[in-house]
Amino acid sequence: MNQTIYLSLDFPTWNEAKHFIDQHDLYGVPVKVGMELFYREGPDVIEKLKQDNHAIFLDLKLHDIPTTVRNAMKNLARLEVDMVNVHALGGSEMIQAAKEGLLSGSQYDTKLIAVTILTSMDHTIMNNELLIQGNVQDNAVRLSEFANRSGADGVVCSVHEAKRIKAVCGSSYLTVTPGIRLQDAETNDQKRVATPAFARKNGSDILVVGRTITNAQDPKKAYNKVVEEWNCGAES
Repeated sequence: MNQTIYLSLDFPTWNEAKHFIDQHDLYGVPVKVGMELFYREGPDVIEKLKQDNHAIFLDLKLHDIPTTVRNAMKNLARLEVDMVNVHALGGSEMIQAAKEGLLSGSQYDTKLIAVTILTSMDHTIMNNELLIQGNVQDNAVRLSEFANRSGADGVVCSVHEAKRIKAVCGSSYLTVTPGIRLQDAETNDQKRVATPAFARKNGSDILVVGRTITNAQDPKKAYNKVVEEWNCGAES
C-alpha cells in the first residue's frame, strides 16, 4: 500500500466517509481526518479507521497558548496516529509545547507537522489582510526554519516552497503538500496548486489530495492516477 498519498476525508459524518471508502474500494489507503469529520465523530472515527488499516493524518491545526496545546497534544497522542499538526504562526514556544505533549502522551512515533502558509492564501491576502510583509515563499521557508528548531518533524506547505524548505531544513525534514490536482481538475479555492509529478520533482514527501479524487467520476481511478503521476515524477 502506498504510504505517501493521503486522501482527505472531507465528509460531515463517518457514515458518509465509510460509504465513500466502501463504494470505491479505497480500503487501507492513507487518509487525512480534518476538523469537519473529527468534530462531529470524535476519537471514535480514528479507531474505526485504524481497524481498517488506514494510516492517519489528524489535521486539526492547533493554535493556542502553549499550555493548552501541550495538554491537547498529550490527549491526541493517545490516539496513535501517524501525523498531527499545529499552526507555525503560534510561535516557537507553542511548537515546543506541542512536541512535549506528544512525547509525554504516548511512545508511538507520531510526527509533529507545522502548517506554514495555507495554500488558500496568496500574496494579496497575506500582505493586505494579515499584514505579513514579504512574499509567500519566503515566509513559508522562515516559518519552516524556526518550526524545525522548535521540534517539528516537518511542515505543511505548498509544492512551490518544498524544495527551498528542504535546502534549509535538511532532506529528512518532511514536506506535506496539499493543493494537489490532476492535470484536468479544477483548482476550487486553492491558490497554490500543482500536479503530483511536479510535487515529486519539487521536493514533496507526502501529498494530501481531496476534491480531485472525491469529486471525480471514478474516485478509485483518480486515486490510482495520482499515484501513477507521483511515480512518474520520481522517474523523470
